[in-house]
Amino acid sequence: MQRSVLRKLKAGKLIVAIALLIPIVASCASETAQAPTVNPTATSPAQTTPTISPTTSASPTNQTSGSIVDVASANPSLKMMTAAIQAAGLTSTLQGKGPFTVFAPTDQAFAAVPAATRQRVLLPENRAILTRILTYHVVPGEITSSQLKSGDVKTVEGKTIDIQVSSENVTVNDAKVTQPDIRANNGVIHVVDRIIIPPDVNL
Repeated sequence: MQRSVLRKLKAGKLIVAIALLIPIVASCASETAQAPTVNPTATSPAQTTPTISPTTSASPTNQTSGSIVDVASANPSLKMMTAAIQAAGLTSTLQGKGPFTVFAPTDQAFAAVPAATRQRVLLPENRAILTRILTYHVVPGEITSSQLKSGDVKTVEGKTIDIQVSSENVTVNDAKVTQPDIRANNGVIHVVDRIIIPPDVNL
């Protein structure tokens, strides 16, 4: 199963750093092979990182019966993220059982990416990088804001993200969580104000 996951994530297209060019993203989506299923339960957040509280507090305030994809597509600030999920062939995966935690950049975060960078990452030889960027925003398991503490959390991409929790805000690497705990029936979304990039990816 895990080998199938890796093949899917590497084969899937794109895209987190491109989303102003929705027509291009849509055309890329039509060329993407159907994704295999990810097994998010293979790694439990509570086992892989000390940043998760051992006790579970109240459920997220915003609860929805739809999947992560359904919830993201219904959010007016996450249109670009929805297009990225579709273009990368991850729609069926993120509609699956999960659970997942997704740190979803806003449309404004996508718009902040320089045009030259968007064009460069659209090149076929850079599709693996685009997939890595997207999966760097996804953590196996469901982690609500009440379960977070400062520290590192491993992502689906394989690298860790640095979460810092204070009385004022929560940051993920250099991105700030602007809307936490958007609940789906297969996980939770935390909206962030910047795209986060794996440390060994140069754009």
